[in-house]
Order: sequence, then structure tokens, then C-alpha cells
Amino acid sequence: MNELDVVGVRVEMPSNQPIVLLREVGGDRYLPIWIGPGEATAIAFAQQGMTPARPLTHDLFKDVLEAVGQELTEVRITDLREGVFYAELVFASGVEVSARPSDAIALALRTGTPIFGSDGVLDDAGIAIPDEQEDEVEKFREFLDQISPEDFGTGNQ
Repeated sequence: MNELDVVGVRVEMPSNQPIVLLREVGGDRYLPIWIGPGEATAIAFAQQGMTPARPLTHDLFKDVLEAVGQELTEVRITDLREGVFYAELVFASGVEVSARPSDAIALALRTGTPIFGSDGVLDDAGIAIPDEQEDEVEKFREFLDQISPEDFGTGNQ
């Protein structure tokens, strides 16, 4: 397993499909995962430190975990089959729960939980971006600084 940082979310054109971009910590691979607009909004809210007037599903899940005394210790992106990514939520009690990566990432950002990607997933779907191409990634980060969750076409629920 390799630790991953969340670079951010953006809308891929021309399909108008949101993606979340993860970066391998200590490596040069990036992992793009196509996600839904609701999850894109949830991830963008968490990254920007925004608190909606009413809790989103991931905020609620975080609050429930705190209320029942459960700690999320890590999120693992474990598999890629037929174009579909799979993830697991790993709790301090040893319990593991299957999850969509987008939901797992949104929850991890809210709880400060580390995210890991399996070697197989990074080998299959990771994109190596050498240091000399970091300018493109910097442009992506600048783009992220200029968007808001509302750009993903969903509002507060």
C-alpha cells in the first residue's frame, strides 16, 4: 500500500464528468478517479474547510462515528475491476467496510484519516508525472483554487 494525498477535484471536459486526483506520497504517480457530482462537492467542501448549513452525508457519517466512539484509521483504494474502483474503510476495532472510493475519500478528509492505494491499482491506473511536468500539476492546483463546490452543479442538501 502506498500513501496518497488528495490533490483536488475538477470537471473533465468534454464529458463534464468530475474527477478526484490523488498523488502518491514520495512518488511520481497520480491516480485520477471519476466520481459523481455530489461526491465532488463533498470532497471540495472538505478541502476548502467549508461547513454547509446542514450536514452532508459524509459529515453525518463522521458525526455518527464520533458519537459511537469508532475511529476510522485508514482508507484503502484496493482494486480496479472493469473500470470500477473499490475501497475499504478500516476502523481501529479491526472492522473493514467496503466503500466507493469517492465516499471513502470524502470521509477521510473530514476525519484526517490517511488514504492508501494498492500497488496493483497504482500500477494499472496511476499516471507517472516526472518532475519536469510538475508545471501541469501546478496549473491543475491553480484551477482548483479558483473553483467552488457549486461549480459541480449540486447544492446543499
